[in-house]
Order: sequence, then C-alpha cells, then structure tokens
Amino acid sequence: MTHRPLIAVPARFSATTSALRYAAEVNARALIEAVWRAGGEPVGIHPAESDVAARLVRFDGVLLPGGGDLAPHRYGAATTHDSVYDVDELQDTFDLRVARHTLGAGLPLLAVCRGLQVVNVALGGSLEQDMGGPEHEHRHLVHPVRIRSGTLLEEATGAGKADASCYHHQRVDRPGEGLTVTATAADGTVEGLELPGAQGWFTAVQWHPEDTAHEDPAQQGLFDALVSAARTRR
Repeated sequence: MTHRPLIAVPARFSATTSALRYAAEVNARALIEAVWRAGGEPVGIHPAESDVAARLVRFDGVLLPGGGDLAPHRYGAATTHDSVYDVDELQDTFDLRVARHTLGAGLPLLAVCRGLQVVNVALGGSLEQDMGGPEHEHRHLVHPVRIRSGTLLEEATGAGKADASCYHHQRVDRPGEGLTVTATAADGTVEGLELPGAQGWFTAVQWHPEDTAHEDPAQQGLFDALVSAARTRR
C-alpha cells in the first residue's frame, strides 16, 4: 500500500466550538478535504513554544492556513488599526517559525490567506492593516485574479486567470525579501507570492482555494501540486 505524504497543518485557536463545548484547535473542513482529495494525509499540529524543526522532521509538506490577523508589531507597525482581530501571540510566533523553517529546509509549502501574510512577514515584509473598510475589503467575495505566466502558481492551477474566493481585510504592503508577486486582483491587491530560487516547492495565495476546490480544478490543483511535491520529496 502506498502511504500518503504527511502534510502538517498548524491548527487555529477557536474560542468556541459547539460540538466540543469548549475552546478548541481547528482547521476548515474544506481545507482538510482538499488535501485528502489530493492524496495527502493532513495532520493538525498544535501551536506551542517548541522546537519547530524537530517537530516538522517527520512531515513531507506543510500547509499554512487562513486565520486571524497577525499582530502589527510583527511587521514594525507602531499602532494597531481598530479592525485588527483575533490576534494571538503564540499563534503568530509558531506560524512565523513554521514559515521560516519550512522555507529554509526546502519542505514543500502552500500558504493560504493568513498563511501568505505570515510568509511575507517572516521574510521581512509588511501588511496594510486595513484595506479601507467594507467597500474596499475582500470579504465574502469571488473575483478574478490574473496569474503571472511561468510561475508555480500558473503551473498548479493550469490557468492565466482564476476565480478566487476571498475573505480578508488586509493585504501585502511591502513584499518580503526575495518574494515576487505572482497574481493580482483588479484593484492591485497582491493575490499570490513566490520565492524564486527557493529550495523546495512553494507558492502562496491570498484567497481561499479550499472554498471552491471541490468544483474548480484550478483551485484543487494547488493542493494536488503540494501533495505531488511532498510525495517527490519523500
């Protein structure tokens, strides 16, 4: 029997979950199912003050999922916008360490929404704390994004343009060191990032491909590419 590549998915803290009665650690079911459909074994990992390198050594790939906002001080901001929400210092510390180690070790990495922002900050980039209120943010929105040719993102989706399901009120301000923009929205929002010359397969998207991956092959292609890269590395 062929073993599924192990894909580490850092858990997200949740204040309430009705089925479990108390605070929990979660990830979106659609995200986990997209990894499973791709042939991977998704494994939630507990955010903790710990040796990230030692914990990730058993994994074949990493998926940094969406979630709440990063603390603005993480990218040098002196003040915090009123719209910033669900900041958790332990979550930030853990995710940033995972991003830096994964890229440094050459582990295949797919970063989604908050995950893209984590990678950007981990490499010294900054974020726009709020895109300008409800009339400008990308929440509950499906819109076209243009994908740059010759990128891993284009290869994974098989498209030069994709319909992206978005839920975010922040976006990349200054890209981190070495990162290049691979996709943009009509309003100029950075929708994709990659790191040319990275040791391992890596792409990041600002949208949520898991929302429509069950019916859109371009979106499922991102998870397929992650698992394929993890299988090759294994």
